[in-house]
Amino acid sequence: MLRAVAVRVPLLRAVRGAPDMVAVLGETTGCLALPKLRDRMRNDPEGYRILQERPRIRLSTLDMARLRGLPDGTLGREYVRFLEDNKVSPDTRMPAKFVDDEELAYVIQRYREVHDLMHTLLGMPTNMLGEVVVKWFEAVQTGLPMCVLGAAFGPVRLNARKLQVLATELLPWAVRSGLNAGCVLNVYYEQRWEQSVESLREELGIFPPPAVHV
Repeated sequence: MLRAVAVRVPLLRAVRGAPDMVAVLGETTGCLALPKLRDRMRNDPEGYRILQERPRIRLSTLDMARLRGLPDGTLGREYVRFLEDNKVSPDTRMPAKFVDDEELAYVIQRYREVHDLMHTLLGMPTNMLGEVVVKWFEAVQTGLPMCVLGAAFGPVRLNARKLQVLATELLPWAVRSGLNAGCVLNVYYEQRWEQSVESLREELGIFPPPAVHV
């Protein structure tokens, strides 16, 4: 169950603002979507195992040297490349604080911790356009209101050229891929590091990214 809290910030500021505000809004508005995501995981063999074992994606759980040594194109190598190229860390993902149910709290934690893997699978950088594209994919995949809001309001910060690329190329692809793909929370990524990104996209049903500059 989600605890009701007063989130007294303008909605658009929360969508754009500090990570803690975004995290709070995500947890306090996910009361309908989180149980559905949990049920999708329970009804999938790999997802069920994830729920039982509750793996975490943190620097303390990752063998970065091993992942760097994997061949180009593998999930592990490309994930580390994404982290290093964009100077991001999995340890920046905030723990769930406003979800009382332990299993639902893990579901939203898992969603946060695989977010950078969504960037890797979709081939999207961490600039505003890349984030908006990933948010559209995640919104379709998860139904989480925070993803929907990020997808809807993120484009206000894009210039005219990027808006055109989003509307004509990236948004249709992200939505089609989100609808077509299996649940991305049902992938035990920690056991897929040696699988190629291309193969995993194909397995999930994510269409190849458009050949456009993001």
